[in-house]
Amino acid sequence: MANGTIALVGGESLLGREIRELAEAAGLELRLVAGDEDAEGSLTRLGDEPAVMAGLRAASLSGARAAILAGGPHSAKKALNLLGDPPESPVIDLTYTAEELPGARLRAPSVEDGEVSAHEADLHTVAHPAAIAMALFLRRLQRNDPLRRAVIQVFVPASEHGTAGVEELKEQTVALLTFKQMTQAVFGAQLGFNLLSGFGKEAPQTLELAELRIERHLATLLALEGEGVGAPMPSLRLVQAPVFHGYSFSAWVEFAEPPELEALEESLAGAGIEVRGEEFDPPTAVGQAGQSGISVGPIVPDRNSASAYWFWFVADNLRLHAENAVAVARGIE
Repeated sequence: MANGTIALVGGESLLGREIRELAEAAGLELRLVAGDEDAEGSLTRLGDEPAVMAGLRAASLSGARAAILAGGPHSAKKALNLLGDPPESPVIDLTYTAEELPGARLRAPSVEDGEVSAHEADLHTVAHPAAIAMALFLRRLQRNDPLRRAVIQVFVPASEHGTAGVEELKEQTVALLTFKQMTQAVFGAQLGFNLLSGFGKEAPQTLELAELRIERHLATLLALEGEGVGAPMPSLRLVQAPVFHGYSFSAWVEFAEPPELEALEESLAGAGIEVRGEEFDPPTAVGQAGQSGISVGPIVPDRNSASAYWFWFVADNLRLHAENAVAVARGIE
């Protein structure tokens, strides 16, 4: 019989730490499970109390109300094997390991209309945070001003690759300033003081795979029933940026009919979206750190098209991903 505890696999990861903070605020009881074997047995904190990171074993997952997978693909696969088929407890996967398994359901409570529920599913894959941010933005616009087409440039932070990505960017930055050799294990190329349209050949992953996943998730979220349904799928391009944290988006949107700037600001403003007008400084990824939802501004008319506007918006990738995972967890009875 499941109890009220939720097993958090990868409690030591960047994403795991974000979930720990949000879960405490939501009143959820967590059981910390190490995603990395090196973290097993380590002493940490859960709220105001000391906690020990348990090893990833069947006993660590047994009896949990749900299991959140917030480590890497390796620990996610191991956890899924330990939980069985079908899983002993509902799974909330933030690693995308379970998304192709039978019965897996893509989830994004920030975009879903109505009360968040378990949807009678055992496998919940939380949508990519970039897809959640863009779906929230496009559906909110579509609600009052139907869109014709959109093009969005997505600037990806190093933290999307976890601690390894953040550490590599930091080491590259220091190495460039001190004229030392750089490490390139994650990106396969120089990211420090640079922009990458793709990773080097030696990189373990490709930027194209992330782009394809975001497109799949975004297409699903745009098709969800509710307000804003029918927004067209935008053309996307990912760029790996030399920033540690937070997504930035540059969007060009053409409308079926030319809207007024004030109407666009009023249309966007609401739950999950902060709109910054001309009287405020533009939002930045740094300023958005630790904040919910997305922040938009400025909104600038396209000088060459009366029906189009440029938008800039930002999102804290870890916070947005973790918030949606915690919302799913709260809906599981």
